[in-house]
Amino acid sequence: MSAGDLLVRVGAITFLVGAAGTLATITPLLTHSRRLPTPAYFVSMLMGVGLALALVGLLRAAMAQRQHAAAPAVPTAPAVPSGPAGASASGVPAGSEIGSEAGAESGGDIGAAAPTAQERDGSGQAAAEL
Repeated sequence: MSAGDLLVRVGAITFLVGAAGTLATITPLLTHSRRLPTPAYFVSMLMGVGLALALVGLLRAAMAQRQHAAAPAVPTAPAVPSGPAGASASGVPAGSEIGSEAGAESGGDIGAAAPTAQERDGSGQAAAEL
């Protein structure tokens, strides 16, 4: 339990005591009976104090949660690739990654594979696809 949670609980209890004091001080006014002594009215003021404590506890807990979320994660060691020789860490054969030089040389889209020798005609241009 964090300090913010404790403040919320204490604030709730204080608020309930103040609410009971408020009911106790209003009842004689509504029934036209004798007024309660002045200290009873001070107990009813605990309602506002309890509300303030609970709100401070909520803000404190929210700030602690925000700081915890903003804290940098503990760095982990990079995974060792266990694929066959010639494969990159992603498991894709070397030279066929997106953005490789082969795709850039063909003048096509970056990431597109270059045409093979069978796909080229004699002029060095890529053959039209049917």
